[in-house]
Amino acid sequence: MALTKATGGIYKMQDVRFNSVDEFLDYLPADELKITERLRKIIFDCVPYIKEKLSYNVPFNKINKGMFFIWPASVLWGKAKTYTGVRFGFQQGYLLTDDTNYLDKSNRKQVYYRDFNQLKEIDTDLLKSYIYEAVAVDEQFKKNK
Repeated sequence: MALTKATGGIYKMQDVRFNSVDEFLDYLPADELKITERLRKIIFDCVPYIKEKLSYNVPFNKINKGMFFIWPASVLWGKAKTYTGVRFGFQQGYLLTDDTNYLDKSNRKQVYYRDFNQLKEIDTDLLKSYIYEAVAVDEQFKKNK
């Protein structure tokens, strides 16, 4: 039986909790770990000063506003796996130019993403172009100091 307020328990959307990115990485199966490490490297190669923190038990990145997330399928949201591989998300995806429909929009209005099931699916140069555009978009959220 699912835990709910009605049954006297607290329903949790996730059954895991990580205290650090290293703990998160240690949890991943080998195939997802390789993809996740490659995606993180691409982000930090493009934007070495970007901030990374765990949210919803996965890495999220930001400069001025939320920009990217890396969500392996083994870190569930809810009780069932809804996709395979590793999802690379653009939190402000709706502001990016995507004439080739590289990003999956699904039924979302703001967050767009791309799923990777194997390392060879990652087109590094293309992904970097989206990352650089996301950095340019993020500049509009810069706070006046």
